[in-house]
Amino acid sequence: MPQNKRESLIFTIMMCFTMVFVMSIYNVSLHMGGLSMKSVQQAWLGFPIAYIFAMCCDWFVVSKAAKGFAFRFLVKPGDNGLKIAICVSCCMVIPMVIIMSLYGALEVAVSQGLWSQVGIIWLTNIPKNFIVALPLQLLIAGPLVRKVFRTLFPEGKVLA
Repeated sequence: MPQNKRESLIFTIMMCFTMVFVMSIYNVSLHMGGLSMKSVQQAWLGFPIAYIFAMCCDWFVVSKAAKGFAFRFLVKPGDNGLKIAICVSCCMVIPMVIIMSLYGALEVAVSQGLWSQVGIIWLTNIPKNFIVALPLQLLIAGPLVRKVFRTLFPEGKVLA
């Protein structure tokens, strides 16, 4: 886990990139009827704006609240690092799925003119995204990004 604000920013950039990229491909593939090179291309085209939006939401809104909740109700600072990582990750995924599902619904409304259906698109996107985002975060992206992060930035190398 990151030890200071600078490490936290670098880690967030890496984690957000991974999660938004994979979830963008997943969501575009859902709307296009399956995974294809065209759906990957469409996801890549929409990725920059989604990434910036997700980074802002993560860094300025969700992170502090999620960590606050996790450390108030689920873990203590001296707990096992894996337990802390899992609890904080779960507390991050839930609000990010809700926010980014709304982002996706608004993106569909803008591109397809389905403004009257934004609410239903949002509400149906939440469970679809949650069932992919949570395992992705806990089993793939989290361990991968933590490993790459600590390989690139050994503890004590990124100063506050």
